Amino acid sequence: MARDLWFETVAIAQQRAKKRLPKSVYSSLISASEKGVTVADNVAAFSELGFAPHVIGAPAKRDMATSVLGQDISMPVVISPTGVQAVVPEGEVAVARAAAARGTAMGLSSFASKPIEEVIEANPQLFFQIYWLGDRDAIAARVERARAAGAAGLIVTTDWSFSHGRDWGSPKIPEKMDLRTMLRMMPEGLSRPRWFLQFAKTLQPPNLRVPNQGRRGEPGPPFFHAYGEWMGTPPPTWEDIAWLRELWGGPFMLKGVMRVDDAKRAVDAGVSAISVSNHGGNNLDGTPASVRALPAIADAVGDQIEVLFDGGIRRGSDVVKALALGARAVMIGRAYLWGLAAAGQPGVENVLDLLRAGIDSALMGLGCASVHDLNREHVLIPDGFERVLGVPPAR
Repeated sequence: MARDLWFETVAIAQQRAKKRLPKSVYSSLISASEKGVTVADNVAAFSELGFAPHVIGAPAKRDMATSVLGQDISMPVVISPTGVQAVVPEGEVAVARAAAARGTAMGLSSFASKPIEEVIEANPQLFFQIYWLGDRDAIAARVERARAAGAAGLIVTTDWSFSHGRDWGSPKIPEKMDLRTMLRMMPEGLSRPRWFLQFAKTLQPPNLRVPNQGRRGEPGPPFFHAYGEWMGTPPPTWEDIAWLRELWGGPFMLKGVMRVDDAKRAVDAGVSAISVSNHGGNNLDGTPASVRALPAIADAVGDQIEVLFDGGIRRGSDVVKALALGARAVMIGRAYLWGLAAAGQPGVENVLDLLRAGIDSALMGLGCASVHDLNREHVLIPDGFERVLGVPPAR
């Protein structure tokens, strides 16, 4: 990677993304909902956790390899599915190549800007994510397309409440990039000439369609058309989740679990894994940081299914803290999107390298030879840190 593109923390990647992207595009990466209480707590909660390091006895080498949904990965970090990554022309394909180059798996959103067939060619370790959108026949068609493409697993996300209001304002994302829209948005694009030139060279504007919501080879509906259909679809039941798991028949993750009782119901529905997640703070504001809910959920079901974690990861030490509290691996969202916006594929690789180095450093300080050696004795958990949701209070 060229030296002038390299950044030493995820925070710097975010700063560069803000400078490089048009305002509305950058705002879409910040996202969150309402007052932003949850997205702020996702990050701040990690600062409340401390370490209990050793001074002597650090192993000469540390092993970070693990597996998720049957896929062997080089470190316990997986790319979380996020929609419409058209902040650079290659979008999800650039992310897939970066993940493959660093030996890890990728979740691909059904609202992605690139078709699954193109992305999976760049990284076969791909988990396809779907929302409960449309009737069972439409959902089954998307599942079969993912199967035909060779997806290694299925991720189902149901924790979305369609909250729109943000105290700082929502980004103005157009319905489609027709000529009128491009002319209207031209001044904003020209304010970021390096970003604008990337797309000018391709002779194509950013793609705001979602090809994985249609048939293979079709452009797919515009983002907001699909979003509207999603809003109009009745939410799934646990019986629907069991049906979908049975239909898929392979590794299956339910993403967005924050309660112990929901985690237990997920086990009953036959899932392979859950992700303890509050949708990156983009959902019901006032939900606690997902890391606060992690220990109780890991205690309840961690011996029955894989427990992953998503929310607020900004450095390798955050990964280690989540693993020590019971996660098998973590999923990252904003961190790699900022890397993508800052420098394309090399920027995503940079983020993954930073996390790997941070994990290694923390393992060394804690005297652990492997990520599998981590437990709660390695972290300092202050009184009142945890949030145990979905468990009746003791009498």
